Amino acid sequence: MSKQSGVLSGVRVLDLTRVLAGPYCGMMLADFGADVIKIELPGKGDDSRANAPQINGESAYFMNLNRNKRGMTLNLKSEEGRQIFLDLVRDSDVVLENYRPGVMEKLGLGYEDLRKVNPAIIYGAVSGFGHTGPYAKRAGYDIIGQAMSGLMSTTGWPDTPPTRTGTAIADVVGGMSCAIGVLAAYVNRLKTGVGEKVDIALVDSMVSSLEIINIIYLNTGRIPTRIGNRYEAIYPYDSFQARDGYVIIACGNDKLYGLLKQVLQISALEDEKFKSNLDRVAHHAELKEIIECWTRDLDIDTIVTLLLDAGIPSAPINTIDRVTQDPHIAGAREMFVDIEHPVAGKITMTGNQVKFTHNKATIRMPAPTLGQHNYEVLKERLNYSDEKIEQLIRSGIL
Repeated sequence: MSKQSGVLSGVRVLDLTRVLAGPYCGMMLADFGADVIKIELPGKGDDSRANAPQINGESAYFMNLNRNKRGMTLNLKSEEGRQIFLDLVRDSDVVLENYRPGVMEKLGLGYEDLRKVNPAIIYGAVSGFGHTGPYAKRAGYDIIGQAMSGLMSTTGWPDTPPTRTGTAIADVVGGMSCAIGVLAAYVNRLKTGVGEKVDIALVDSMVSSLEIINIIYLNTGRIPTRIGNRYEAIYPYDSFQARDGYVIIACGNDKLYGLLKQVLQISALEDEKFKSNLDRVAHHAELKEIIECWTRDLDIDTIVTLLLDAGIPSAPINTIDRVTQDPHIAGAREMFVDIEHPVAGKITMTGNQVKFTHNKATIRMPAPTLGQHNYEVLKERLNYSDEKIEQLIRSGIL
């Protein structure tokens, strides 16, 4: 086992999750130094092991979400496998799962079952709709979370259909929400000694993320629709076409608009119809066309440099290749990290976004191969002999 370090060093996590939302939560805890043991189905493992892209037969998708975890296999449908899991729960701090509600209870491994053997256990559950309510038993996937929360209805342009975001944002926000809930419950346990069940729904997580969209409707009765990249309340605060792509110009007040006029030196920007922010919002389409007469003739980096030098918030709309070469994001902030995998070889993955001053969140070891740490975990945690572990493998328990 690699030496644990980080703010969660010493915290023991059993991770039963698969694919994205749950593994993302487990990944964050592992990056923070927790000893996360990923438990998978013998012979098959997490479904995402089959996801593209594949490198030497190993899924980069899986490797990114399961780094820093030790891996073991366990058949929870067998009585012996169930008992092994309960034995591991006795001295663990956190259990993570993202099965459909009711599955763990059928196995005799739901929260109420686990707290009987460890009253202090923190039980983090991620599902599509949560463990309560009329939709609880429905299957939940990222695109369903984006759709039912209202996010897709506001993503895109007025003349395009509802659009999902380019990444599985409901899964990611659901995973983050679970990590936050688990950590809050852990802090409470340190004070009270009492465990907790953390019930996270992808749909709830996305509804929360809509913030101002919800508030507009709840307080005015107006249903927000798709408006592209602009903001409703401020202009120019939008994307603009450059010669080689697109840039963001974010003039959040009258002072910044005044600076923009000085840089662009276009007389039409002085028109009374653009005098105040409310005026500019009302005439946003006309104003955008005027600004793009300037931006279309310049490349992205020239525009951004000119505007930033004048004190105007601006940024490129980066393609991913530009992101990975950015000296701030990829360099100073270390958002892309190389690691050596025993099968895939050298791979690059996304770094952790949380930066600590004294206990850095690091990628210490690659994602495990299927069952890689069976012997290590069972010897260390349950004092099993090699012979007993080999018998469990032969019987299909591991």
